[in-house]
Amino acid sequence: MKRILPLFSFVFHPIFISVYGGLAYFLFLNEYFSYKEILLYLIQITLLTVLIPLSVFYLLVTLGKIDNLMAERKEERKIPFLVQLILLYILTQKSISIENFPELYFFFNGAIFSTIIAFISLYSKYKISMHMIGISSLTVFVMGISIHYEIAIINTIAFLIICNGFVASSRLYMKAHTTPEIILGITVGVIPQVLMWFFWL
Repeated sequence: MKRILPLFSFVFHPIFISVYGGLAYFLFLNEYFSYKEILLYLIQITLLTVLIPLSVFYLLVTLGKIDNLMAERKEERKIPFLVQLILLYILTQKSISIENFPELYFFFNGAIFSTIIAFISLYSKYKISMHMIGISSLTVFVMGISIHYEIAIINTIAFLIICNGFVASSRLYMKAHTTPEIILGITVGVIPQVLMWFFWL
């Protein structure tokens, strides 16, 4: 188990959560969209939330601004957070619109609010777990889709809840966060997504 736990930190790295959200959305609602549309928008989501951020991370590592992809120290997180905010904003303004994908649009807006809170927290004594923000927000989003469209995806939701536990255990095992930071991450991930429910659920 100790060898498996770190794997959850990489599989559910915050940088991949937007893609997972898009995949879940189009997987459960694929009858409303053509395959070309799904592919096009998944490419756009991947480009803006994975490929460009990875390029920025690589540049920052090369320049010695951060040590690795996990960006464990608070001072290492400022630039990545700002880049994430900008790219998520571009995504909601230029690609995932409220007219075409209201649920996904508000999912990304919830992510923006969570990132803003996490950025502000950099100036406090706590380092909020971005991993927990990501996996908990994804879980709440999938729950919302299930409720809104009355889709029976209990197994998927149960799987995500279990993954929340494994990711939390992984971060604690790797000594990347304390228990309060894990709890704060869950809170900051869940609350903005629940608040977004009022706009689309």
